[in-house]
Amino acid sequence: MALNIFFIVIGIAGVLWGADRFTDGACGLARKWHVSELIIGLTIVAIGTSLPEFVVSFLSCLRGSGDMSIGNIIGSNTFNALVIVGASCMFTVIPIERGVLWRDLPFCVLLTAAFVIMACTGEVSRWNALILLVFFAVFITYNIYIGRRERQDADVVVEEKSSFLRLFGLILLGGGVLVGCGQLLVNSATEVARQVGISEKVIGITILAAGTSLPEFATSLMAARKGSNGLALGNVIGSNVFNIAAVLGLCNMVSPMQVVEEDLIDWIAVLGSVSVLWLVCITGRRLTKGEGCLLLLIYFAYLSYILFH
Repeated sequence: MALNIFFIVIGIAGVLWGADRFTDGACGLARKWHVSELIIGLTIVAIGTSLPEFVVSFLSCLRGSGDMSIGNIIGSNTFNALVIVGASCMFTVIPIERGVLWRDLPFCVLLTAAFVIMACTGEVSRWNALILLVFFAVFITYNIYIGRRERQDADVVVEEKSSFLRLFGLILLGGGVLVGCGQLLVNSATEVARQVGISEKVIGITILAAGTSLPEFATSLMAARKGSNGLALGNVIGSNVFNIAAVLGLCNMVSPMQVVEEDLIDWIAVLGSVSVLWLVCITGRRLTKGEGCLLLLIYFAYLSYILFH
């Protein structure tokens, strides 16, 4: 157990270092392409930081542990919407762009609701998985279109001095360290949890989910600290869309998953978390420290229910 705790410390340090490089590369790439940090956050950064969820869920699916795969995505998306956004608000007030309010967040809520409805049937079929993958294709295609339009409409151009090679190098290096150290942290924390007798479902929804969300967590917090608010929020929304539409879509194409009745409260939580985030954004058109605290309190109430129910 002592060795696993040492690996946990190394994993945390590596995740923070990788997030710093990954964020610098992503922000520089946005300036180089003359598109908003929000678009980069919704696409490249979101997919990159969601790789741990994809790897863990896909391997769990191949091993026949569909329960852990679904629990991982439920816990990760809930953690993203409540904890990552809530913690980011502790660093800065996050203004909400019109596109986020009426395009990206509603799309995320609609996608989550569609998946909850599919789950209520007791099984997510390959046809359902295909629908989810179509959702993802539409989301990515539309954001690429928006990014191209932003380049054409840009009035003030801020030149990025770094080369494309250096920026992509920062993204690949930072992303690689994020994923590698994140996986080291997850594996070590999971092993410690098993040694003390925590169940697979609780591991999936808590430790595994929070652990695989560490890249999103570190990247969004680093972006918020540096004032890149669009990247901080776009990363969370894009990651939630990727987790459901792409990760679970691909997993269910390989092997359709059974959804047990006990998971209903978790599906309510994952849909409720993104819905609450949207409502909070609508009320003030910005996210403050007070609203961040509210999101964090909701998450810890849910976590308490899971652990002690």
